[in-house]
Amino acid sequence: MNAKINFAIVGCGRIAQRHAEHIHNKGILVAVCDVVKERADELAAKYDAKAYYAIEDLLLNEKGIDVVAVCTPNGLHAAHSIAALRSGFHVICEKPMALNVNDCGQMIQAAEQANKRLFAIKQNRYNPPVQAVKKLIDEGRLGKLYSIQLSCFWNRNNDYYKNSWKGTADLDGGTLYTQFSHFIDLLYWMVGDVKNVNAFISNYAHKGIIDFEDTGVVILEFVNGAIGTVNYTVNSFEKNMEGSLTVFGEKGSVKIGGQYLNELEYQHIEGYSIGELPEGNKPNNYGTYLGSMSNHDKVYDNLVEVLQKNAAITTSGYEGLKTVEIIEKIYKAAVKL
Repeated sequence: MNAKINFAIVGCGRIAQRHAEHIHNKGILVAVCDVVKERADELAAKYDAKAYYAIEDLLLNEKGIDVVAVCTPNGLHAAHSIAALRSGFHVICEKPMALNVNDCGQMIQAAEQANKRLFAIKQNRYNPPVQAVKKLIDEGRLGKLYSIQLSCFWNRNNDYYKNSWKGTADLDGGTLYTQFSHFIDLLYWMVGDVKNVNAFISNYAHKGIIDFEDTGVVILEFVNGAIGTVNYTVNSFEKNMEGSLTVFGEKGSVKIGGQYLNELEYQHIEGYSIGELPEGNKPNNYGTYLGSMSNHDKVYDNLVEVLQKNAAITTSGYEGLKTVEIIEKIYKAAVKL
């Protein structure tokens, strides 16, 4: 019987609650940290952990920790992950891994130098229809891929951004980073790397509220010759509408839909049919809005398998970097309207 893994959480906001829940089920939450004292105290009290208010204090004093879960704002992921890795801990980092490729590279380098693991969170990969379509593609059942359409139609109202780091250029980074990086990850995971990008972006409904776009239209050319589009917005009226991925290949067409890429909506494949799929987990519920599918339990299952049984890591730091690289390419190419 392997000893339980000891964890610390840095950043005690909304997503940290989800991490704490799964850590409690699979390991021991030893310490938490947040610059807002009340947040750290509240989470610490719930799981009988020690509260810290500066990451430096936590890393200096908690030598019995195995893994640090980085749940701070996007723009702090790199600095906090690198600090934890250099202090001798494994790191599981929330999405996006960082806000630029250079920072991602430094995180990977820090992990290699410390001989520690860096886990990137890509929970949408575990959605049952996503897994089924990935298997189809890997087995060549769709033949040559022709084109891909990704639709991300969500709602994020003004209250979502109020009194928050979200919407700021330095800590949030952009709608593709905070809302839709999991969706961009699936393009890379299923179709491959991106060669060329064209894009138009605009801020229609959140002027003076966020520092970047709330809507974008993207055209992609993949290295394998396929072409694709990404249509995204956080202006879906009053509520989330759709998160879908449609793939057209020489031997079949398939669409994953629902609000969170959680339903197999269409399939027509030569000599093959995807059978009944298990029901996936529910989306993350944050009270006033819903986020992506809640598959953090599977991410933590993999972490435990990797650290205790030397299993293969499902989402490496390199794959986290590739998602950031594609988003960077989109924003670099984008014409602001």
